[in-house]
Amino acid sequence: MRKKKGSPVHGWLVLDKPQGLTSTSAVARVKRLFDARKAGHAGTLDPLATGILPIAFGEATKTVPYIVDGTKCYRFTVRWGEETDTDDSDGQATASSERRPDRTTIEATAAAFVGDIQQVPPQYSAVKVEGARAYDLARDGEAFELAARQVRIDSLDLIEQPDASTAVFEARCGKGTYVRALARDMGRRMGCHGHIIALRRTRVGPFGETDAISLESLEQLGHSDAGREPLTGILKPVEAALDDILALSFGNSDALRLKRGQPVLLRGAGSPIQTGPAYGMLRGTLVAVGEIRQGEFWPTRVFNYSD
Repeated sequence: MRKKKGSPVHGWLVLDKPQGLTSTSAVARVKRLFDARKAGHAGTLDPLATGILPIAFGEATKTVPYIVDGTKCYRFTVRWGEETDTDDSDGQATASSERRPDRTTIEATAAAFVGDIQQVPPQYSAVKVEGARAYDLARDGEAFELAARQVRIDSLDLIEQPDASTAVFEARCGKGTYVRALARDMGRRMGCHGHIIALRRTRVGPFGETDAISLESLEQLGHSDAGREPLTGILKPVEAALDDILALSFGNSDALRLKRGQPVLLRGAGSPIQTGPAYGMLRGTLVAVGEIRQGEFWPTRVFNYSD
C-alpha cells in the first residue's frame, strides 16, 4: 500500500497573510511547515491584501463552507482620481479624473452601497467564465463580460481622509463581495474614479486579528528545536468553524450511529426542540455536522481522525 505523504494534522490556523503573497502560496508554505497531508484556505485574499486567512488542516477542510459563508470585515484605502484594470494599485490606469469628493459626498455615496446590492466582480478575479478563471482571460487580453450578482454589505464607514485624494474605509460584508469592486463603483458614482491602494481583512466569521499569527512567527516556531509541537499547539479545533450553530453531546453508541450516517433520536428533558443546523461531539471531539429534524439529529458530514 502506498504511504500517504505528510502527517495527519487536524484543525484551524488563522494566518495573518503578508502582502505580496497569494493565498495559494501562503497555504503551501504553511502546509510544509506542519508537514500536513491536507490543507486549504477559506476565502481568497489578493496578493496586495494582508490579514485574516483561515487555513484548514485535515478534517477541518470539511467545515470550510461554514467559514466561507461567514461575515467578513475589511479596512481599506481608496485613491481617488484613477481607475485601473485590476481595481487596485497593481493594475494599469484605464480612466482618470481631476474631481475629488468631499466628506459629505463620500459618506452619502457609501451609505447607498449598504444592503443587498448588485455588483460586477473585477475583471481580475477568480470568477469562472465558461470554465476559465476571469483573471487568466484578462491576462491573456481576451474580451469578456462578467454578470452582476447580488452581494450583501452590512456596513461601510468612512474612517479618515488623509488627503483630498485618499479615503480609508471599514466594511462588513457577506460572501462573494469584492472590496476592489466596491472602491471602483463608489468612484464611478461620484464621477472621480478610484482604486484600492491598501486592503486588510480583519475578520472572517469567528476568526479575528487577535486569533491570527504571522507567517514569520510560524516559521520561527517551525524551525525551533521543539519540532512540530509548538505549531500544532496553536491550532484551533475543527469545530471552531461552527461557532454559530448548536452543539450536541453524544455517547459512544450514538456517536457510532452518526459515523455510519444514521440519525440519532434526541432524548431527555434537556433535548433541543428547535430544528436547524447543529453538530455532534463525543467527549470533546467533533463527530458530525448535520441538522435537527423532528426530534432527531441527522448527520450530513462525519469526521474521521484515524489517519
